[in-house]
Amino acid sequence: MRTKSHILIYISLFFAASIANASTAKEFTLADFHSSKQLVSLQDFKGKVVYLDFWASWCKPCRTSFGWMNAMQTKYAAQGFEIVSINLDQDKSLISTFLESYPANFRILLDPEGKVAADYELVGMPSSYLIDKHGNVRKTHTGFFIQNKSKYEQEIISLLSE
Repeated sequence: MRTKSHILIYISLFFAASIANASTAKEFTLADFHSSKQLVSLQDFKGKVVYLDFWASWCKPCRTSFGWMNAMQTKYAAQGFEIVSINLDQDKSLISTFLESYPANFRILLDPEGKVAADYELVGMPSSYLIDKHGNVRKTHTGFFIQNKSKYEQEIISLLSE
């Protein structure tokens, strides 16, 4: 049986989640893995739907997410979708080794000190943020779950149609 206090808690959590999902994405500028002299900022993707993904070479779920992200990048790029991944490894050779087994057809940026990760308040790996065309974080995910792939894709489709 639900009491009034339970209902108030649910309503409070709903509004807190709505506010969190509508927050402006935090701006960053990071080096590109493939060309460390090239700096890339979130602003470069203004007007696109961005799937911002934080990962590291030691992260086992990241291995699974890369195949899915490649597929999404290929499928929706022409509609204004961009996957931007941010790696947190300090040793670039670990990234290279990971990418030999799990190649990426999307942008990989470097955050070896974890400054951007701290700005986004990461709590687990991988963590992803779905950002709308106006630069607002609309969805967040901690971890990557195979059973949620279609849900993740529906979230992308929904933002692309706005």
